[in-house]
Amino acid sequence: PMRWKLNSSAYKRVPSRDAAMDLDVETPVRMADGGAGGGPSWRMSLPHVCVATLTSFLFGYHSGVVNEPLESISTDLGFAGNTLAEGLVVSICLGGAFVGCLFSGSIADGIGRRRAFQLSALPMIIGAAISALTNSLEGMLLGRFLVGTGMGLGPPVASLYITEVSPPSVRGTYGSFVQIATCLGIIVSLLIGTPVKDIDRWWRVCFWVAAVPATLQALGMEFCAESPQWLYKCGRTSEAEIQFEKLLGPLHVKSAMAELSRSERGDDGESVKYSELFYGRNFNVVFIGTTLFALQQLSGINSVFYFSSTVFRSVGVPSNLANICMGISNLSGSIVAMLLMDKLGRKVLLSGSFLGMAFAMGLQAVGANRHHLGSASVYLSVGGMLLSRSSARTSFA
Repeated sequence: PMRWKLNSSAYKRVPSRDAAMDLDVETPVRMADGGAGGGPSWRMSLPHVCVATLTSFLFGYHSGVVNEPLESISTDLGFAGNTLAEGLVVSICLGGAFVGCLFSGSIADGIGRRRAFQLSALPMIIGAAISALTNSLEGMLLGRFLVGTGMGLGPPVASLYITEVSPPSVRGTYGSFVQIATCLGIIVSLLIGTPVKDIDRWWRVCFWVAAVPATLQALGMEFCAESPQWLYKCGRTSEAEIQFEKLLGPLHVKSAMAELSRSERGDDGESVKYSELFYGRNFNVVFIGTTLFALQQLSGINSVFYFSSTVFRSVGVPSNLANICMGISNLSGSIVAMLLMDKLGRKVLLSGSFLGMAFAMGLQAVGANRHHLGSASVYLSVGGMLLSRSSARTSFA
Protein backbone atom coordinates (compact mmCIF):
# COMPACT_ATOMS: atom_id res chain seq x y z
CA PRO A 1 0.00 0.00 0.00
CA MET A 2 1.03 3.64 -0.53
CA ARG A 3 2.73 5.18 2.49
CA TRP A 4 3.75 8.63 3.54
CA LYS A 5 5.91 10.11 6.28
CA LEU A 6 5.18 12.57 9.02
CA ASN A 7 8.24 14.79 8.86
CA SER A 8 9.24 16.67 11.99
CA SER A 9 10.38 20.26 12.02
CA ALA A 10 9.19 22.57 14.78
CA TYR A 11 6.69 19.93 15.95
CA LYS A 12 7.37 16.60 17.64
CA ARG A 13 4.73 13.89 17.43
CA VAL A 14 4.27 10.69 19.39
CA PRO A 15 3.39 7.42 17.64
CA SER A 16 -0.26 7.54 16.67
CA ARG A 17 -0.97 3.93 17.58
CA ASP A 18 0.26 4.41 21.17
CA ALA A 19 -1.46 7.72 21.78
CA ALA A 20 -4.18 7.95 19.20
CA MET A 21 -6.12 10.62 21.01
CA ASP A 22 -3.24 12.73 22.33
CA LEU A 23 -3.19 16.35 21.29
CA ASP A 24 -0.23 17.87 19.51
CA VAL A 25 1.79 20.17 21.69
CA GLU A 26 2.96 23.31 19.95
CA THR A 27 6.01 25.13 21.23
CA PRO A 28 6.65 28.67 19.98
CA VAL A 29 10.17 29.21 18.71
CA ARG A 30 12.11 32.43 18.70
CA MET A 31 13.36 34.10 15.58
CA ALA A 32 17.02 33.26 15.11
CA ASP A 33 19.32 35.94 13.75
CA GLY A 34 22.31 33.93 12.78
CA GLY A 35 24.01 34.39 16.10
CA ALA A 36 21.72 34.21 19.08
CA GLY A 37 21.12 30.57 19.84
CA GLY A 38 23.34 29.51 16.92
CA GLY A 39 20.45 29.12 14.48
CA PRO A 40 20.65 30.02 10.79
CA SER A 41 19.85 33.59 9.82
CA TRP A 42 16.50 34.34 8.22
CA ARG A 43 18.08 36.97 5.96
CA MET A 44 19.67 34.54 3.51
CA SER A 45 16.43 32.77 2.61
CA LEU A 46 14.29 35.93 2.53
CA PRO A 47 14.97 36.91 -1.15
CA HIS A 48 14.07 33.40 -2.33
CA VAL A 49 10.84 33.48 -0.32
CA CYS A 50 9.91 36.90 -1.72
CA VAL A 51 10.32 35.73 -5.32
CA ALA A 52 8.21 32.65 -4.56
CA THR A 53 5.39 34.75 -3.11
CA LEU A 54 5.01 36.64 -6.39
CA THR A 55 2.73 33.80 -7.46
CA SER A 56 0.47 34.56 -4.47
CA PHE A 57 0.58 38.24 -5.37
CA LEU A 58 -0.66 37.29 -8.84
CA PHE A 59 -3.40 35.14 -7.31
CA GLY A 60 -4.67 38.15 -5.39
CA TYR A 61 -4.27 40.51 -8.33
CA HIS A 62 -6.25 38.34 -10.73
CA SER A 63 -8.90 37.74 -8.06
CA GLY A 64 -9.60 41.47 -7.87
CA VAL A 65 -8.61 42.77 -11.30
CA VAL A 66 -12.13 42.60 -12.77
CA ASN A 67 -13.88 43.90 -9.65
CA GLU A 68 -13.98 47.59 -10.52
CA PRO A 69 -13.61 47.35 -14.37
CA LEU A 70 -16.34 44.70 -14.82
CA GLU A 71 -18.96 47.21 -15.97
CA SER A 72 -16.55 48.78 -18.46
CA ILE A 73 -15.46 45.35 -19.75
CA SER A 74 -19.05 44.23 -20.30
CA THR A 75 -19.87 47.44 -22.17
CA ASP A 76 -16.82 47.31 -24.45
CA LEU A 77 -17.18 43.60 -25.24
CA GLY A 78 -20.92 43.74 -25.82
CA PHE A 79 -22.43 41.77 -22.94
CA ALA A 80 -23.59 44.62 -20.70
CA GLY A 81 -26.53 43.57 -18.55
CA ASN A 82 -25.85 39.86 -19.06
CA THR A 83 -25.30 38.79 -15.46
CA LEU A 84 -24.41 35.22 -16.48
CA ALA A 85 -21.60 36.43 -18.74
CA GLU A 86 -20.37 38.83 -16.07
CA GLY A 87 -20.34 36.04 -13.52
CA LEU A 88 -18.39 33.81 -15.89
CA VAL A 89 -15.76 36.49 -16.48
CA VAL A 90 -15.25 36.74 -12.72
CA SER A 91 -15.38 33.05 -11.83
CA ILE A 92 -13.96 31.14 -14.79
CA CYS A 93 -10.45 31.72 -13.49
CA LEU A 94 -11.44 29.58 -10.49
CA GLY A 95 -12.30 26.78 -12.90
CA GLY A 96 -8.82 27.10 -14.36
CA ALA A 97 -7.38 27.16 -10.85
CA PHE A 98 -9.13 23.86 -10.11
CA VAL A 99 -7.44 22.29 -13.12
CA GLY A 100 -4.06 23.76 -12.20
CA CYS A 101 -4.12 22.63 -8.58
CA LEU A 102 -4.88 19.05 -9.60
CA PHE A 103 -1.47 18.83 -11.26
CA SER A 104 0.58 21.16 -9.03
CA GLY A 105 1.94 18.41 -6.78
CA SER A 106 2.99 16.05 -9.56
CA ILE A 107 4.56 18.89 -11.56
CA ALA A 108 6.51 20.18 -8.54
CA ASP A 109 7.80 16.67 -7.81
CA GLY A 110 8.53 15.94 -11.45
CA ILE A 111 10.44 19.01 -12.63
CA GLY A 112 11.31 20.73 -9.35
CA ARG A 113 9.94 23.73 -7.51
CA ARG A 114 11.75 26.40 -9.54
CA ARG A 115 10.59 25.07 -12.91
CA ALA A 116 7.06 24.65 -11.53
CA PHE A 117 7.02 28.36 -10.65
CA GLN A 118 8.19 29.26 -14.13
CA LEU A 119 5.60 26.97 -15.68
CA SER A 120 2.83 28.60 -13.63
CA ALA A 121 3.96 32.05 -14.77
CA LEU A 122 3.63 31.12 -18.45
CA PRO A 123 -0.21 30.84 -18.64
CA MET A 124 -0.48 33.95 -16.48
CA ILE A 125 1.51 35.94 -19.02
CA ILE A 126 -0.30 34.49 -22.04
CA GLY A 127 -3.73 34.70 -20.40
CA ALA A 128 -3.22 38.30 -19.31
CA ALA A 129 -2.16 39.26 -22.84
CA ILE A 130 -5.20 37.55 -24.38
CA SER A 131 -7.52 39.31 -21.92
CA ALA A 132 -5.91 42.67 -22.65
CA LEU A 133 -6.13 42.30 -26.44
CA THR A 134 -9.47 40.56 -26.88
CA ASN A 135 -12.53 42.13 -28.47
CA SER A 136 -14.97 39.36 -27.58
CA LEU A 137 -16.44 37.60 -24.57
CA GLU A 138 -14.98 34.29 -25.73
CA GLY A 139 -11.47 35.74 -25.81
CA MET A 140 -11.90 37.17 -22.33
CA LEU A 141 -13.08 33.81 -20.98
CA LEU A 142 -10.15 32.02 -22.62
CA GLY A 143 -7.64 34.46 -21.16
CA ARG A 144 -9.17 34.27 -17.69
CA PHE A 145 -9.20 30.46 -17.80
CA LEU A 146 -5.51 30.32 -18.75
CA VAL A 147 -4.68 32.72 -15.95
CA GLY A 148 -6.63 30.47 -13.61
CA THR A 149 -4.49 27.44 -14.40
CA GLY A 150 -1.46 29.41 -13.24
CA MET A 151 -3.36 30.55 -10.15
CA GLY A 152 -4.03 26.91 -9.27
CA LEU A 153 -0.52 25.68 -9.99
CA GLY A 154 1.58 28.39 -8.34
CA PRO A 155 0.34 29.00 -4.76
CA PRO A 156 0.46 25.34 -3.61
CA VAL A 157 4.04 25.14 -4.84
CA ALA A 158 4.82 28.42 -3.06
CA SER A 159 3.62 27.06 0.29
CA LEU A 160 5.68 23.90 -0.22
CA TYR A 161 8.78 25.78 -1.38
CA ILE A 162 8.69 28.27 1.51
CA THR A 163 8.46 25.42 4.02
CA GLU A 164 11.45 23.68 2.45
CA VAL A 165 13.80 26.67 2.11
CA SER A 166 13.10 28.61 5.32
CA PRO A 167 14.75 28.03 8.73
CA PRO A 168 12.41 26.40 11.29
CA SER A 169 12.56 29.48 13.53
CA VAL A 170 10.75 31.65 10.96
CA ARG A 171 8.79 29.03 9.05
CA GLY A 172 5.44 30.23 10.40
CA THR A 173 6.27 33.87 9.72
CA TYR A 174 7.37 33.14 6.17
CA GLY A 175 4.26 31.05 5.68
CA SER A 176 2.21 34.19 6.37
CA PHE A 177 3.96 35.88 3.45
CA VAL A 178 1.72 33.87 1.13
CA GLN A 179 -1.39 35.52 2.55
CA ILE A 180 0.24 38.95 2.74
CA ALA A 181 1.27 38.75 -0.91
CA THR A 182 -2.27 37.72 -1.86
CA CYS A 183 -3.70 40.70 0.01
CA LEU A 184 -1.19 43.08 -1.56
CA GLY A 185 -2.15 41.75 -4.98
CA ILE A 186 -5.81 42.44 -4.23
CA ILE A 187 -5.08 45.98 -3.04
CA VAL A 188 -2.91 46.76 -6.09
CA SER A 189 -5.59 45.46 -8.47
CA LEU A 190 -8.24 47.63 -6.80
CA LEU A 191 -6.02 50.72 -6.89
CA ILE A 192 -5.01 50.21 -10.52
CA GLY A 193 -8.65 49.73 -11.47
CA THR A 194 -9.71 53.05 -9.92
CA PRO A 195 -9.23 55.20 -13.10
CA VAL A 196 -11.43 52.86 -15.18
CA LYS A 197 -14.42 55.21 -14.94
CA ASP A 198 -12.45 58.19 -16.24
CA ILE A 199 -10.14 56.64 -18.85
CA ASP A 200 -11.59 54.76 -21.80
CA ARG A 201 -10.53 51.10 -22.03
CA TRP A 202 -8.36 51.38 -18.94
CA TRP A 203 -9.29 47.79 -18.13
CA ARG A 204 -6.87 46.64 -20.83
CA VAL A 205 -4.03 48.33 -18.94
CA CYS A 206 -5.11 46.47 -15.79
CA PHE A 207 -4.51 43.15 -17.54
CA TRP A 208 -1.20 44.25 -19.07
CA VAL A 209 0.07 45.18 -15.61
CA ALA A 210 -0.54 41.58 -14.48
CA ALA A 211 2.04 40.32 -16.97
CA VAL A 212 4.84 42.26 -15.23
CA PRO A 213 5.08 40.32 -11.92
CA ALA A 214 4.57 37.03 -13.79
CA THR A 215 7.55 37.84 -16.01
CA LEU A 216 9.61 38.92 -12.99
CA GLN A 217 8.93 35.62 -11.27
CA ALA A 218 9.81 33.56 -14.32
CA LEU A 219 13.13 35.41 -14.61
CA GLY A 220 13.78 35.69 -10.86
CA MET A 221 13.48 31.96 -10.31
CA GLU A 222 16.59 31.48 -12.45
CA PHE A 223 18.57 33.05 -9.59
CA CYS A 224 16.74 31.38 -6.68
CA ALA A 225 17.72 28.22 -4.86
CA GLU A 226 16.09 24.93 -5.70
CA SER A 227 14.48 23.04 -2.83
CA PRO A 228 17.20 20.98 -1.08
CA GLN A 229 14.58 18.39 -0.11
CA TRP A 230 13.58 17.85 -3.72
CA LEU A 231 17.21 17.56 -4.80
CA TYR A 232 17.93 15.08 -2.01
CA LYS A 233 14.93 12.93 -2.98
CA CYS A 234 16.24 12.92 -6.55
CA GLY A 235 19.61 11.62 -5.32
CA ARG A 236 21.42 14.91 -6.02
CA THR A 237 23.01 15.19 -2.58
CA SER A 238 25.91 17.47 -3.51
CA GLU A 239 23.53 19.94 -5.15
CA ALA A 240 21.33 19.88 -2.05
CA GLU A 241 24.34 20.88 0.06
CA ILE A 242 25.08 23.79 -2.27
CA GLN A 243 21.50 25.02 -1.98
CA PHE A 244 21.55 24.71 1.82
CA GLU A 245 24.71 26.82 1.88
CA LYS A 246 22.94 29.46 -0.20
CA LEU A 247 19.87 29.41 2.07
CA LEU A 248 21.30 28.86 5.57
CA GLY A 249 25.00 29.65 5.37
CA PRO A 250 28.02 27.30 5.35
CA LEU A 251 27.94 26.73 9.13
CA HIS A 252 24.56 25.01 9.02
CA VAL A 253 24.92 22.78 5.97
CA LYS A 254 25.98 19.63 7.84
CA SER A 255 23.25 19.87 10.47
CA ALA A 256 20.61 20.56 7.82
CA MET A 257 21.73 17.61 5.72
CA ALA A 258 21.79 15.35 8.78
CA GLU A 259 18.24 16.35 9.68
CA LEU A 260 17.12 15.84 6.10
CA SER A 261 18.75 12.40 6.03
CA ARG A 262 17.08 11.38 9.30
CA SER A 263 13.75 12.58 8.01
CA GLU A 264 14.09 10.56 4.82
CA ARG A 265 15.12 7.42 6.73
CA GLY A 266 12.16 7.81 9.06
CA ASP A 267 14.18 8.32 12.25
CA ASP A 268 12.10 11.33 13.24
CA GLY A 269 8.81 10.20 11.78
CA GLU A 270 6.79 7.07 11.38
CA SER A 271 5.47 5.56 8.19
CA VAL A 272 1.71 5.36 8.21
CA LYS A 273 -1.00 4.34 5.80
CA TYR A 274 -3.30 6.83 4.12
CA SER A 275 -6.18 5.07 5.88
CA GLU A 276 -4.84 6.31 9.23
CA LEU A 277 -5.97 9.79 8.25
CA PHE A 278 -9.50 8.66 8.97
CA TYR A 279 -9.31 7.49 12.59
CA GLY A 280 -7.84 8.54 15.93
CA ARG A 281 -5.83 11.70 16.36
CA ASN A 282 -5.05 11.96 12.67
CA PHE A 283 -8.73 12.09 11.77
CA ASN A 284 -9.35 14.93 14.23
CA VAL A 285 -6.60 17.03 12.68
CA VAL A 286 -7.71 16.32 9.10
CA PHE A 287 -11.39 16.88 9.88
CA ILE A 288 -10.84 20.19 11.66
CA GLY A 289 -8.46 21.49 9.00
CA THR A 290 -10.66 20.62 6.03
CA THR A 291 -13.83 21.78 7.77
CA LEU A 292 -12.32 25.20 8.48
CA PHE A 293 -11.47 25.72 4.83
CA ALA A 294 -14.86 24.41 3.70
CA LEU A 295 -16.67 26.79 6.05
CA GLN A 296 -14.55 29.67 4.77
CA GLN A 297 -15.79 29.02 1.24
CA LEU A 298 -19.39 28.40 2.34
CA SER A 299 -19.51 31.66 4.30
CA GLY A 300 -20.03 33.51 1.02
CA ILE A 301 -17.38 36.12 1.78
CA ASN A 302 -15.54 35.38 -1.48
CA SER A 303 -18.63 36.23 -3.52
CA VAL A 304 -18.99 39.49 -1.64
CA PHE A 305 -15.35 40.25 -2.29
CA TYR A 306 -15.36 39.47 -6.01
CA PHE A 307 -18.35 41.79 -6.47
CA SER A 308 -17.54 44.26 -3.68
CA SER A 309 -17.83 47.30 -5.98
CA THR A 310 -21.36 46.29 -6.98
CA VAL A 311 -22.36 45.29 -3.44
CA PHE A 312 -21.16 48.47 -1.77
CA ARG A 313 -22.50 50.67 -4.55
CA SER A 314 -25.96 49.12 -4.11
CA VAL A 315 -26.12 50.27 -0.47
CA GLY A 316 -24.86 53.77 -1.21
CA VAL A 317 -21.24 53.37 -0.11
CA PRO A 318 -18.67 54.79 -2.60
CA SER A 319 -17.05 51.79 -4.27
CA ASN A 320 -13.54 53.29 -4.33
CA LEU A 321 -13.55 53.91 -0.58
CA ALA A 322 -15.11 50.53 0.16
CA ASN A 323 -12.61 48.65 -2.00
CA ILE A 324 -9.67 50.33 -0.31
CA CYS A 325 -11.12 49.49 3.11
CA MET A 326 -11.67 45.90 2.01
CA GLY A 327 -8.07 45.59 0.85
CA ILE A 328 -6.70 47.12 4.05
CA SER A 329 -8.80 44.80 6.21
CA ASN A 330 -7.43 41.80 4.30
CA LEU A 331 -3.86 42.98 4.67
CA SER A 332 -4.14 43.90 8.36
CA GLY A 333 -5.37 40.42 9.26
CA SER A 334 -2.43 38.79 7.49
CA ILE A 335 0.09 41.13 9.13
CA VAL A 336 -1.31 40.34 12.58
CA ALA A 337 -0.95 36.63 11.81
CA MET A 338 2.63 37.08 10.62
CA LEU A 339 3.67 38.99 13.75
CA LEU A 340 2.00 36.69 16.26
CA MET A 341 2.08 33.21 14.72
CA ASP A 342 5.52 32.18 16.01
CA LYS A 343 4.96 33.94 19.35
CA LEU A 344 1.47 32.81 20.37
CA GLY A 345 1.16 29.63 18.34
CA ARG A 346 -1.44 28.52 15.82
CA LYS A 347 -4.16 27.44 18.25
CA VAL A 348 -4.29 30.71 20.17
CA LEU A 349 -4.32 32.73 16.96
CA LEU A 350 -7.05 30.58 15.45
CA SER A 351 -9.28 30.83 18.53
CA GLY A 352 -8.88 34.60 18.80
CA SER A 353 -9.56 35.22 15.13
CA PHE A 354 -12.73 33.12 15.21
CA LEU A 355 -13.99 35.13 18.17
CA GLY A 356 -13.38 38.24 16.06
CA MET A 357 -15.34 36.72 13.18
CA ALA A 358 -18.24 35.85 15.50
CA PHE A 359 -18.36 39.43 16.81
CA ALA A 360 -18.19 40.81 13.26
CA MET A 361 -21.05 38.61 12.11
CA GLY A 362 -23.05 39.81 15.09
CA LEU A 363 -22.55 43.39 13.91
CA GLN A 364 -23.76 42.43 10.45
CA ALA A 365 -26.85 40.76 11.89
CA VAL A 366 -27.69 43.82 14.00
CA GLY A 367 -27.19 46.15 11.04
CA ALA A 368 -29.33 44.04 8.72
CA ASN A 369 -32.26 43.92 11.16
CA ARG A 370 -32.26 47.50 12.41
CA HIS A 371 -33.54 49.44 9.42
CA HIS A 372 -34.87 52.23 11.65
CA LEU A 373 -31.26 53.20 12.37
CA GLY A 374 -30.97 54.48 8.79
CA SER A 375 -27.41 54.95 7.56
CA ALA A 376 -26.07 53.61 10.86
CA SER A 377 -27.38 50.14 9.98
CA VAL A 378 -25.53 50.29 6.66
CA TYR A 379 -22.23 51.16 8.29
CA LEU A 380 -22.75 48.52 10.98
CA SER A 381 -23.15 45.92 8.24
CA VAL A 382 -20.19 47.19 6.22
CA GLY A 383 -18.01 47.48 9.32
CA GLY A 384 -18.93 43.97 10.38
CA MET A 385 -18.09 42.69 6.91
CA LEU A 386 -14.66 44.32 6.97
CA LEU A 387 -13.90 43.05 10.48
CA SER A 388 -15.03 39.57 9.52
CA ARG A 389 -12.75 39.60 6.48
CA SER A 390 -9.79 40.78 8.56
CA SER A 391 -10.39 38.09 11.20
CA ALA A 392 -10.76 35.45 8.50
CA ARG A 393 -7.40 36.41 7.01
CA THR A 394 -5.80 36.07 10.45
CA SER A 395 -7.24 32.60 10.99
CA PHE A 396 -6.31 31.21 7.56
CA ALA A 397 -2.89 32.84 7.19
